[in-house]
Amino acid sequence: EFGSKLFKHTGAAVFLEGFVKENPGVDFKNLPLEEEVFAKAKIAFVVPELREAFGSNSKSSDEFELEPKPSGLMTDASIKGILHVHTTYSDGLHSLREMCEHTRSLGYSYIGITDHSQSAFYANGLKPDRVLAQMEEIEKLNEELAPFRIFKGIESDILNDGSLDYEDALLEKFDFVIASVHSNLRMNIEKATERVIRAIEHPCTTILGHPTGRLLLSREGYPLDWDAVFEACAKHKVSIELNANPRRLDIDWTLIPRALAHGIRISINPDAHSKDGILHTRYGVMVARKGGLTEAGCLNALGAEDWIEK
Repeated sequence: EFGSKLFKHTGAAVFLEGFVKENPGVDFKNLPLEEEVFAKAKIAFVVPELREAFGSNSKSSDEFELEPKPSGLMTDASIKGILHVHTTYSDGLHSLREMCEHTRSLGYSYIGITDHSQSAFYANGLKPDRVLAQMEEIEKLNEELAPFRIFKGIESDILNDGSLDYEDALLEKFDFVIASVHSNLRMNIEKATERVIRAIEHPCTTILGHPTGRLLLSREGYPLDWDAVFEACAKHKVSIELNANPRRLDIDWTLIPRALAHGIRISINPDAHSKDGILHTRYGVMVARKGGLTEAGCLNALGAEDWIEK
């Protein structure tokens, strides 16, 4: 009866309740394989991570037609490169070289450096002259560490009016820009949505970083009109970050199907402030699987030559 017990104790509770309700009178006891439980119910096997998403309807999500066992569901090996990385240029613990060499040693093919922008004074944010100095160092390291690629990025603060930190002339020099809110977090839904959408509309924005600003168990995120945010991201081809830091895990996994339905790519980023922080990527992959994210919908599942064009 191993399969029956595995099915029961894997959960999720909402899935089990719906499963039993839809199959009254069927005896699922004493089955050796979990797959046999699904076969007896005459429905397709649902991978464990997706069962909560199927929830009250054990066949699909309300927002997006999830497959019970999707092809290309994200794994650790799906991630080709690491984006959202901080160094000693801002508030990171390790140098630019150390972060790049360590990421390469882990088998990734590229890294995107995104130190804090100048308004983040509390995090030693980069003034324009230091941005240019970092870009020069990145160019030298790219020559030295090739074929490993280092992309010039920035985590640009979304200012209170929704504009991005730095003048456009400097923003245009970056390979990519993660736009994130770090200040004035107490906003109502109208203010937060307006602020975030204005940042999304900026032509230099590549990724919307930790979209709600939440810190699990300590700070609720600001509310957003997600339909409006998703529509803006789709229109302006902006990806949404799944911040893999275990204190954030932001965007919430329950929103991933809705983002995918809009054709938006998710970027699984560790928000690493140290070499060990790169390993947080695995938590993002776990959460992404719950939301049904496949390689086709993940920005950094693309190769170094492909993702930046998306």
